[in-house]
Amino acid sequence: MSMFCYQCQETAKGTGCTIAGVCGKKEELANMQDLLIFVLKGVSIYATKARELGIENEKANKLVFDGLFMTITNANFDNARFVDIIRKGLKIREELKDAFLKAGGSIPEDIHESATWTGNTVEEFEAKNGSVGVLATENEDVRSLRELVVYGIKGLAAYTEHAFNLKHEDNSLYAFMQKALADTTNDNLSVDELVALVLETGKYGVDGMALLDKANTTTYGNPEITKVNIGVSDKPGILISGHDLRDMEDLLIQTEGTGVDVYTHSEMLPANYYPAFKKYDHFIGNYGNSWWQQKEEFENFNGPILFTTNCIVPPKKDAKYAGKVFTTGASGYPGFKHIPEREEGGSKDFSEIIELAKTCAAPVEIEKGEIIGGFAHNQVIQLAGKIVDAVKSGAIKKFFVMAGCDGRHKTRSYYTEFAEKLPANTVILTAGCAKYRYNKLQLGDIGGIPRVLDAGQCNDSYSLVVIALKLKEVFGLENINDLPIAYNIAWYEQKAVIILLALLYLGIKDIHLGPTLPGFLSPNVAKVLVENFGIAGIGEVDDDIEMFMKA
Repeated sequence: MSMFCYQCQETAKGTGCTIAGVCGKKEELANMQDLLIFVLKGVSIYATKARELGIENEKANKLVFDGLFMTITNANFDNARFVDIIRKGLKIREELKDAFLKAGGSIPEDIHESATWTGNTVEEFEAKNGSVGVLATENEDVRSLRELVVYGIKGLAAYTEHAFNLKHEDNSLYAFMQKALADTTNDNLSVDELVALVLETGKYGVDGMALLDKANTTTYGNPEITKVNIGVSDKPGILISGHDLRDMEDLLIQTEGTGVDVYTHSEMLPANYYPAFKKYDHFIGNYGNSWWQQKEEFENFNGPILFTTNCIVPPKKDAKYAGKVFTTGASGYPGFKHIPEREEGGSKDFSEIIELAKTCAAPVEIEKGEIIGGFAHNQVIQLAGKIVDAVKSGAIKKFFVMAGCDGRHKTRSYYTEFAEKLPANTVILTAGCAKYRYNKLQLGDIGGIPRVLDAGQCNDSYSLVVIALKLKEVFGLENINDLPIAYNIAWYEQKAVIILLALLYLGIKDIHLGPTLPGFLSPNVAKVLVENFGIAGIGEVDDDIEMFMKA
């Protein structure tokens, strides 16, 4: 096979992409991503050893979470960017090694190859490709657990980067990501120790999401219940996609007074819920639907599009919008103009995007109306008394956590049908782009409580955890699993993996995961998750609803 990747839900045949990625990445890029992870493991080995001697390397910290984020599904398709960061990683690894030796450290003879491999040219990188990927670990169960850890910390890296951009850091997150990467090179770890590392990854997932929640809310205020416009104005606009709120802020500031409007797309929708952004009159609302529909919807938008993070779908060769797409942060695509990082204390320069927008027609309206969101933990806890009364009276029978990812596969229509068929005395708690499967359905409310409570982005799944813990406290329960809450979660990429691991760490059981269980779970690892945590897949909608309502 020319490549191997099975980190996303849509991987070929549910077992692995071996010729080209379903996501659109080609063999060369897939192998370059494997090589980057390999180099980051070498960096992490030395960073972990150096830290034991009191040496903290800020460049290594940022390199690791930047590099991990770049390898998330649909984030970056630009080979040249991977060549650059691999070279940067090798340089930082040697700096760490030198600092470690000068501080009196000694290098063991059996140190992993990722800590010693030298390369400089693209030819050397390509020669190394194919020997350092997932399949380099021969034991199926060890491979499965190692990849579960790696995919979890990829998701954690994304949340860590967003917090970092808002000047919120926690060195323990950096230390864990590096230790975890280093541990995946240790052939002496037992399966039990790797299982423990998986759960530890979940622990730091909770910490990472809490850090980002603090960064977002202290910077922009607590999300508020908000009706979001999904129509358009008659002015030219810029469409901003992804997850990074600092980029959103920079763009809103720079477009003010220019005659250019700003619209959110897909996972940037929850930016509409933050008080700090509501003061901008040119912030119009949300345009379009989930990320996988962008090839059709971007053609209608007319103006430029800015990707701040992942969820890029490679455009068709004749796509008219392709020349108007910009990337920044971890995202990238060949031919798309990349906006570099902000200087210390400064902002990113979006002037080129703004000037292009001025020459474009206004967006074509593809829908009208409003959608409601902003039900993060602070807002829902204010409604706690009302919710408890509704539960006690029987008006609310059960909550369904339907957070996670959306995707293009037709089997995901399950989640729309599931939401439509849920009894009228149930409430959906959601976060992430999975909500686009049902957030425009007219499901009504229960005593003024909407039946779909959208907490925000995928990282705002943390809000759902806080809400559950608060309800546990209010009801005086000993076990969070005694709450009338069921978990029917959709997944696509690695941020959903860290959310799952965070839920498992918190002791939440009987989570149903779909549309399919991950291809990277070996039969034995899947058995452990089923027996210890009650992890299960999905079935037929009517059968699943009956099962959930009886539980």
